[in-house]
Formats: sequence, C-alpha cells, structure tokens
Amino acid sequence: MARDHVLKVSDLNIDIQRLRTPVFLVDEARLRANVAILKEVIDRTGCRIILALKAFSTYATFHVLRDVLHGTCASSVDEARLGREYFGKEVHVYGAAYSDEDFRELLKYANHIDFNSFTLWEHFRSVALQAKRKKGIHFGIRINPEHSEAPVALYDPAAPLSRLGVVRGEFRSDLLDGISYLHFHTLCQQNADALVRTLYAVEEKFGEFIPQMAYINFGGGHHITREDYDRDLLCQTIIDFKKKYGVEVYLEPGEAVALNAGYLVATVLDVIHNGMDIAVLDTSAATHMPDVLEMPYRPYILESGLPGEKSYTYRLGGVSCLAGDVIGDYSFDKPLQRGDKLVFTDMAIYSMVKTNTFNGIRLPDIAIMDSEKGWVKIHKRFGYGDFKRRL
Repeated sequence: MARDHVLKVSDLNIDIQRLRTPVFLVDEARLRANVAILKEVIDRTGCRIILALKAFSTYATFHVLRDVLHGTCASSVDEARLGREYFGKEVHVYGAAYSDEDFRELLKYANHIDFNSFTLWEHFRSVALQAKRKKGIHFGIRINPEHSEAPVALYDPAAPLSRLGVVRGEFRSDLLDGISYLHFHTLCQQNADALVRTLYAVEEKFGEFIPQMAYINFGGGHHITREDYDRDLLCQTIIDFKKKYGVEVYLEPGEAVALNAGYLVATVLDVIHNGMDIAVLDTSAATHMPDVLEMPYRPYILESGLPGEKSYTYRLGGVSCLAGDVIGDYSFDKPLQRGDKLVFTDMAIYSMVKTNTFNGIRLPDIAIMDSEKGWVKIHKRFGYGDFKRRL
C-alpha cells in the first residue's frame, strides 16, 4: 500500500539487526489504527464486524481487536475452535461442505453456521434445528449473486461454474424454515463501489427473501482501512440497506483488520550473477509467502525501488529448490551483500496462515512488536519437530 512506500526501516522503531530471520513481525500499533477505523464504521452504521480468520489468525494480538470487533468467522473446525478459545464473542462458520464428524464438532464452537447448498441444509437440518433450540445457534444459506467483482479469477467466488453459494435457479424458498440469514461474498481487496454493484445483483435475484431474515452477511474483501477506501459510501450503503429491509448487517473483513500491520524480515545469503545480479534470501515465496506466486503479486520492500529506479537492481530468489521461487526484481541504493536484512511489508495477511514446509524449510518465527512504543517480543519459533509432525 502507498503509505508503506514512504516508511523507512527506522520507522519500525526496533533494531532489526538483532532479529533472527526469517521472522514475521505483527505491529500492534497498526492493528490499533485499523481497528479505530472499523469502530468508526460500526458506530456510524450499527453494523457488526467480525474477523475473517482465513486472512489473519495471530491469536497473540486478539486482545487488540476483541473490544471492538464482534467475533470471528471460520472456514474449518480448527479456525472455529481458535476463535472460540482465543477471541471469544461470536463465532461464525462457513464451509463449502461439512462431514458429519466436523459438523458435530462445529456445534461445540459456533454461534452461526452457513450452508453452501440446500442439499447440505436438508442433510443436517434435524440436528441443526435441535441445536438451535438447545443452544441458540443460527443457521444461514450462502447465496451466489452471479456477479463477479474480484480482479483475479482464482479469487472470484462468483465466477462461472463456481461451487460457492446457491445461485437463484437453485434457491429453495420452501426450505427456509430454520434459516436466519443469507450470506454473500464477491469481493477481493476492493472499494465500496464494488459492494454497491454487488448489492444491486443480490437485491435483483434474492431481494424478496431478505425481509424474512434476521440479518444479511455482506461477506469479506472490503478494504475498509485502505487510505483511498470510500467509507462514507460504505456507511451510507449499510444504513440504507438496513432501513429498506429491516435487517441487521454483518461484514467479515480479514485483510482490512491487519492491512499494513505486518512485515517479513529476511537476510541475504548469497549474491550471484546469471544475466543479472541475483540475491538468494533465507526466505521463500513458495514456502513463506505463497500468494506472491498464486496471485501473483510483487510485495514491497522498505527502502527499495522498481528495477532500474535505484542504482543497484537485483532479482530476489527464495531458498527452496523450486526454479520459480522468485519474489521479484528490486533496486536498492547500495549493493546487496551477505548478511543484509530486507523488510517485506503487508505480511500479516494471507502469509502466516498459508506458510508450508516444502523442502523442510523452517517456518519463520512470529514476533509481536509495537512501532509506537518500541518493543518487540518473540511469540513463536518453529523447528524440526514442526516439520516432522506434519508427515
């Protein structure tokens, strides 16, 4: 994000030279700033905002979030349990499908459970209604408005032939007894105008059913804490929707909660030349930041430039044996050499939750810091046992 491009390493207010790398750093000061923005939206609209654990699950920071956010949303039993045990408050669950065993376990942790189809709802309905009577659990249906907004096909839940959500042609109005809410999700790192366009499609296809619901979940992908995000439009859209239909509104952002709140510090291990200068780091796109390859995208490094922008240009490669383990091309004011530390930005989201141990490469340490107060502490370190236990 643009605001990271003006940061310097010194702005982190910690001594990165003393850090063992690779290490993820999560900045509580930036989390507080993001939560303050989300609180403004809550106060203005009366909506409820929950944290999408699929993007950010660093439970050591939940104390910064739980006083403002209303809970968490999960995509699995383990995420639901983490939300219940470490965040508390509401636990929402959506999965593309549930095994019988997983559904029984979800009933221990969840307050709200979405079904991806009416066939699943019919399969679990008797057990679900019993849980609703005994525990007050709410159940919903995820709908697919067949309206695409996500800029990358891999992340477009409304793409043709998508398995995610019920399209209008398959919607069963005769099976709504016991259903408390509808849930849609079409966005990916987008502004409020994309939500407005999605709502038009939702209302056109499913508007007749909305007044029967207690609330509507607008899903995630809202980049609410981004500098250029139109929060006035978001707030007015929520207010108008609530007034029109008499329902409550939930949002479940993940990235917006931890946007620009994390870093990955890595060390240069070698510099070689093959057509251009190539620096090999002790981190890896394949293992430590998979979205660099999947999205793909080019993460920003503090005090770096585009290729050719600064005096010395390098291709940065990971330490794995994957030929395509390339992070990108960057330029620097000074030549890189073994031992230099580089700071990748916006690494709190979709990084720690997607790391893997390909090649037996160790997962980065996780540390919590505060750039305002100037402290850093190690939260977790990984080793051989973590690799071995997965096999």
